[in-house]
Amino acid sequence: MNSLINRGVAAVALAAVMAWAAPATAQTRVAIGISGWTGFAPLTLAKEAGIFAKNGIDATIRKIPQASRHLAILSGDIQCAATTVETWIVWAANGVPTRQLFQLDKSYGADGMVVRNSVASIRDLRGKTVAASAPGTAPYFTLAWFLKENGMSIRDVTVVNMEPGPAAQAFIAGQNDAAMTYEPFLSAVRGAPQAGKILHTTLDYPMVMDTFGCTPAFIAANERAVKAITDSYFEALEMIAREPARANQIMGADVRQSAEEFAKSASYLRWQDRAANKAFFAGPHAEFSAKAADLLMELGIIRQKPDMTQLVDARFIQ
Repeated sequence: MNSLINRGVAAVALAAVMAWAAPATAQTRVAIGISGWTGFAPLTLAKEAGIFAKNGIDATIRKIPQASRHLAILSGDIQCAATTVETWIVWAANGVPTRQLFQLDKSYGADGMVVRNSVASIRDLRGKTVAASAPGTAPYFTLAWFLKENGMSIRDVTVVNMEPGPAAQAFIAGQNDAAMTYEPFLSAVRGAPQAGKILHTTLDYPMVMDTFGCTPAFIAANERAVKAITDSYFEALEMIAREPARANQIMGADVRQSAEEFAKSASYLRWQDRAANKAFFAGPHAEFSAKAADLLMELGIIRQKPDMTQLVDARFIQ
């Protein structure tokens, strides 16, 4: 009798362990807000290659401009999103509770400022027009960061609010003196030297990095699914390394690029694996967030800093 009881207790204990460790079997629905930014493409790959589904995630990926992505979170249309590190600070300061779960990528030249060929330095843009997304977005923040690093401020230029794709297209067509954009749109300017040139990128100022996060309510109610989403991202990176041609074809199709074109765009960034994530959240994330919050205050984008200790839940990258 005792042996039967012991076996029963052991079975219950094993089931409890497997409930966390095993992939989610029931399909958990989640809506994820992203843009066409190259760095978010592994999420699309996880969806289209069946990685999410294999791990029990019924994911819907929606393309939502960064300027309104937080509104989709507030309305409940999406539960999770991908965006830049400083954007989560803006959202939190404006009453949109979220937690960053894992780092997606770091920009290595994938974000940049394009200017007319006559412009020799950022200081030549004083009094000029620069196309950039609205305040509170990554391109606007990147512009402010570049200007500050050169002894200027956002008040020294006239900002024309345009999303990265239209900003690049308008610049090639001859509109505005400069523009802030990113891959894959930045490559369009690389291919149009008659229109202008790339003055600076994140190779010069390494300050664009993206993370994935969800609402605290979704995390609390779906911890096993959140672990599955996180693991699915890392599995997508493994697929990129294992099957680069197929992965690039899938990811490129989503942004109307060939596999070769997508691979070139992706060469200007670095996706972050599990080891890189652990290192990032061990210190650099908090250091960058503190500096970013100071600039956001200076720009008047936030009036006060949110609780900086409540921006991250890094349990799931372990």
